[in-house]
Amino acid sequence: MREIWRIKVSVLAGASALAFSALTAVPAAADEAVEDLQEVQMLADVKIVEGLAPAAGADVPSLEPTADAPFSAAAAAKAAPANTCLGSTAAYGVTGCFQHNGDVVWAGDTKKDGMSAAVGVYTDYGRAAEVCINKLGVNTWATCNKDYRETGNVRLRALRYDGDTGKFYQPESWSGWIPVDGKY
Repeated sequence: MREIWRIKVSVLAGASALAFSALTAVPAAADEAVEDLQEVQMLADVKIVEGLAPAAGADVPSLEPTADAPFSAAAAAKAAPANTCLGSTAAYGVTGCFQHNGDVVWAGDTKKDGMSAAVGVYTDYGRAAEVCINKLGVNTWATCNKDYRETGNVRLRALRYDGDTGKFYQPESWSGWIPVDGKY
């Protein structure tokens, strides 16, 4: 009897801890207003790269939120043209995506708040992390053209950047691992 009571208490404690962590660890959605941004400490060796405006006439991704329809990354990779972003993530004021053809990182700024959009890029093979900054203003895209190992994967991190102080801010959002070659 005592053992059953301990199991029940353990399950209840675990469920409570899980619920509390879900409530406190969830970042704000891309369209939610944020009153008090929290500073994010970046590693000292993270390289900051200022993004460039896309070439005139370039096919740019949409800054509009995607529909709530189920998304299959593998199906999107098979059906998408070569210049399509396959992996994406969004947080308050930032949309980021990765274009496997040309290894282009896109950083979109979606909020007029005096900060820049920042999209960090991390690899699964040890290359130093870099952050693509969009200083072009609200409702714009900036691109950072990189050369990643074709057998590797990248992961994106969307967050805000204050160019005056050089600091990064939450809320933030991470993508899943995206194959550099575009083949899921």
